[in-house]
Amino acid sequence: MAESSAGIGRPVWVDLSTSDPAAARAFYAAVFGWDVVVSPDPQHGGYAMARVDGHDVAGIGPAQPGAPTFWALYVGTDDAAALGRKVEAAGGTVVAPAFDVGDVGRMAVFQDPSGAFISAWQPNTMPGFHSGGPGTYQWAELNARGLGRAADFYRTVFGWATVTRENPGGPAYTEFQLGGVGVAGGMEMSSMVPAEVPSYWMVYFAVADVDATYARVLANGGREMVSPTPFPGGRFAIVSDPQGALFALHQAG
Repeated sequence: MAESSAGIGRPVWVDLSTSDPAAARAFYAAVFGWDVVVSPDPQHGGYAMARVDGHDVAGIGPAQPGAPTFWALYVGTDDAAALGRKVEAAGGTVVAPAFDVGDVGRMAVFQDPSGAFISAWQPNTMPGFHSGGPGTYQWAELNARGLGRAADFYRTVFGWATVTRENPGGPAYTEFQLGGVGVAGGMEMSSMVPAEVPSYWMVYFAVADVDATYARVLANGGREMVSPTPFPGGRFAIVSDPQGALFALHQAG
């Protein structure tokens, strides 16, 4: 999760809650080349760490009964309980109040006013993900029904400023910034998306070759959502794993 004050208010961890952890571990190992190691400690409930060159880059664990399969985004904090109070004051919901995760840190789960889930991490012995290079976290993007109220929420809770850029032929894109540096993005969800699809955060992973990685996704049972597509910052694709968790691939260019 977060490392000292450098991670406060910034994405610091991602993990997958899935209906089939064993299948997910095999899938992501094949797609990204992750070395996935399941914790032998029973208190961690089968949670696994995904590693690239020995560095922790993500987690994979079993979903709670009846819960969806999805990638969760964690933002760093130095006080998860106090952050929960800010969330409630800003119109969000505390889904899971701050609790200890063994001796590695504390976490909490929130829901913003648009309905998207976001988590917080207060570190102890576990500092956070390694990023930079293929197979590591690259970016996170909020797809919201009501981006304006969500942006107000994140400004109040995390101090995120917004810079919005028009996109001819498509929805405007909002960049969330902390200290003038981009930390995440957001856009209004298309009206064409079925009403039962809630607001959500999507995680982007860096890859050296979007097309080759996309092919591995499909070869290992994943599904296409948006095929490899160029954009001003490089090339991207949006896919889902065999259990239905959405994620994106990003190739800088």
